[in-house]
Amino acid sequence: MMTQAFYSGISGLQTNSSGINVLSDNISNINTTGYRGYNIEFASLFEKSVTTSANSQDNSIGVGSRVQSTSMLQSNGSLLLSDRSTDLAIDGNGWFGVQGAGKPIYTRDGSFTFDSNTDLVTTDGYYVLGTMGGNIGGDTLTNVLDSVKLNDVAAQEKLRFPKTLTYPPVATKNAKFLANIGVDPVERTISAKVIDGKGNKNELKLTFTKDAVQTPPGSQWSVQAVVTDKERAVTYDTKNGSAIFDSAGALVSTTLTSINNNGSVVNIDLGTGYDGITAINREVVSGSSIADGTVAGDLEGYSINQNAEVIATFTNGHQSSVGKIALYHFRNEQGLERLSGTRFQQSSNSGDPIFFKDASGQNVIGAHVVNFKLEGSNYDLTNGLTELIVLQRAYDASSKSITTADQMIQKALSMDA
Repeated sequence: MMTQAFYSGISGLQTNSSGINVLSDNISNINTTGYRGYNIEFASLFEKSVTTSANSQDNSIGVGSRVQSTSMLQSNGSLLLSDRSTDLAIDGNGWFGVQGAGKPIYTRDGSFTFDSNTDLVTTDGYYVLGTMGGNIGGDTLTNVLDSVKLNDVAAQEKLRFPKTLTYPPVATKNAKFLANIGVDPVERTISAKVIDGKGNKNELKLTFTKDAVQTPPGSQWSVQAVVTDKERAVTYDTKNGSAIFDSAGALVSTTLTSINNNGSVVNIDLGTGYDGITAINREVVSGSSIADGTVAGDLEGYSINQNAEVIATFTNGHQSSVGKIALYHFRNEQGLERLSGTRFQQSSNSGDPIFFKDASGQNVIGAHVVNFKLEGSNYDLTNGLTELIVLQRAYDASSKSITTADQMIQKALSMDA
């Protein structure tokens, strides 16, 4: 029995020491971004069943305990506010993938930033993995994307973006005009800003003049369209046509359909009926216009939205997705091998990383990504401190049992003497 007390005490010291180490690690990382805590599980060592004749009840005599396993806490931590759009938190399941010189590693810590080369990286220089949009050619945006489709797991790459990026100009194709020019023989003008193929913002001006000779019912007007540069110093084209209105002032027909805008054609839309230009006998309404086309823009910067899209913003007010951050999933997250408090690598127990798919078979991130926030530790400090006190008391008890067993042996030896 005295020898058994030694065994029980020593195993108690070992197991409680291991438990204290796990709890200490959890508590020390309570403020670590993306930290996932661990629970420690114990198991009894060999037990011997003893039956007493007094009450015929079975009693077990144990010889201590051992560490059975440590298990990852898979609950999400609290979301903490940040002042950077590149700081991300995962609201749900999933892991960011980052890579240095070796294989990808996985983390819940979304403290990302753009480095001096405009690569998306962690604060210590690991590259963030995802899918590039494929819409950048050199330093020019080749296509505007609302979102980027996530490639397969094996095709994920480092997210690298150019320092300078140009949003190319888009020439105006259509210009629509709206106004009531009235019925009085007074010259009316309406203007629109139109973009040419070189990105210049020019002016398209329409001048309406009521014909001297009218053929009732309705009214007839002459229309002149002129395209000039914005300073009105250079005239690119002049077109003349007519507009015919019915007796109620609705537009019936027009012969002015298009004009040259410094090499690109602009379709002139005066509308039909009461949708567009009218000549109604009531208060004249100031003209307005709607024209498509976009001036060129230079890159203002990159940001990340809530769909994990990397968004390029330009000085012309336009935006485009240019990449997408990947979220990895595992069939058994408990099987991940921890490299540090926040970083893990796959193992034979976790299985290979996978992507979730939607109903159409397209890869999706499978969780909500929240920008301007970071995920805090998922460990409960209050519970940890309570467990730490319990394990410390158990450690002291194990130590005391060894001391007591030693004293008993010493006393037994002295009795033999």
